[in-house]
Amino acid sequence: MVILNRGQRSGVKKPFRLEEIWRIRTRLEIESNLMQLALLNLAIDSKLRASDLLPLKVCDISSQDRIFNRVKHIQHKTDIEVQFEITSRTQQSLIKWILLASLSASDFVFPSPRLKQQSISYSYYRYIVRKWASDLGLDPNLYGTHSMRRTKVTLVYAKTKNIRAVQLLLGHTKVDNTIRYLGVELEDALLLSESTDC
Repeated sequence: MVILNRGQRSGVKKPFRLEEIWRIRTRLEIESNLMQLALLNLAIDSKLRASDLLPLKVCDISSQDRIFNRVKHIQHKTDIEVQFEITSRTQQSLIKWILLASLSASDFVFPSPRLKQQSISYSYYRYIVRKWASDLGLDPNLYGTHSMRRTKVTLVYAKTKNIRAVQLLLGHTKVDNTIRYLGVELEDALLLSESTDC
């Protein structure tokens, strides 16, 4: 269901496609925008909600100048622990960002540019994601912070059709939630069934 609010559409936000992610990455690399590049990469790898991503501190993802390969995190909304990978590409962008910004272990990974001892705000994060979409010529009203949470799991599902894996990655307690989250419909199920020989 889509609700119109002051001329803007709200509802389920679209994930970015793989080629769109690469276009965003390329633009950020050309612009040498290390903060946004690190944010993009970590948001995709972690699959965390904004309420879990933005409060991350440097010590949550690294130790002694080494970015972890995997991180365990307890989600604020559900109190369920999830694990996420930090790929080598993301590790490299995070190290460059942390060095450039001179961040210490107790600092937020993405500190507010205006307010000391705070992370970037949800509204600023949303603005950044919508700008990425707009720069690609996409309708920014269809994208938001949740687009980042959905991007990698949508790609995982498209490649594997493994709902249980996606459920674990997102920390959902019920597979029904994951099915609704991915937008898996009867047509998807029928196509999968038709392509499976017994």
